[in-house]
Amino acid sequence: MIINTREEIIELTQEWKGERLEDGRPKVPDVYLDKLRTMTLEEIWLPLYVKGYHFQYEGGMKHLHNEKKLVGRAVTCTFMPIRPDLANVVRNQGEEKGWEGFFNQWVVDNLGNGDVVVADMFDKVYNGTFVGGNLTTAIRVKTGNGGAVIWGGIRDIEQMKKIDTQVFYRGIDPTPIRECVLTDLNGACRIGSAVCLPGDIVMGTESGLLFIPSHLVEDVINSAEKTHAKDIFGFEMLEKGIYTTAAIDNSVWNLEMMERLIDFVEKDDRCKKYRGLDWSLELGAAKGDPKCLEEVLKTCLV
Repeated sequence: MIINTREEIIELTQEWKGERLEDGRPKVPDVYLDKLRTMTLEEIWLPLYVKGYHFQYEGGMKHLHNEKKLVGRAVTCTFMPIRPDLANVVRNQGEEKGWEGFFNQWVVDNLGNGDVVVADMFDKVYNGTFVGGNLTTAIRVKTGNGGAVIWGGIRDIEQMKKIDTQVFYRGIDPTPIRECVLTDLNGACRIGSAVCLPGDIVMGTESGLLFIPSHLVEDVINSAEKTHAKDIFGFEMLEKGIYTTAAIDNSVWNLEMMERLIDFVEKDDRCKKYRGLDWSLELGAAKGDPKCLEEVLKTCLV
């Protein structure tokens, strides 16, 4: 149970119904990762929050590169203070798999393209530096545009800043990693106040970190894209004096507004990428359908 098997990872992430990676983690399609790179964290946070996922955000971390967004599939790991008998059990499991080096090297050596290490180092900075120059280089090579989230320390920051890989971390210390033991690989992981499962999509921006459950990625992106389209339309209508701010800010638009929005999306070049969105739920709410109204109102914080 320390190094989770494919079957255990599938059981843990059972709400994901799509393709999986070799280790069992959900393989959220790259097209969704590309879309997330064009969006803000706040746009994605809102639909998650209203769905009841209140512990997916953490803002108390530093980041290696300014203005570099981090988006990728989570490889989770959890560490605890060293205990000799526990460490022996973990080392035996690693030896059976032919893994070499210290526990953090095991994690990095098993990364793939697009992965993001999500490591709970129990906020250990002194003797808790999960990565330095060497392992950050390895992460860059193995993941491409992936990176790392470390609830603990890093070292060699001058070297790390020269590497085009984003790393979120808690602190810096010159000491190496020691006096800790890996207790879970690709299990549930806690980063500050946020919960991350293997295969979650990590979204890191200057606003902080968001861990998006794999089975909700498509839904939250669609919700964010609808917000984008409505904003473009709404700003245009306000500038022309067609609608009031009260009408635009209303959670449920009336039928005339919805029909005008759909026509606007089809004709305005700024909305070209939003022309495949399904507005049937919002149209139903505009017509007064009770079920549609209930669903639309669930997506609002007020």
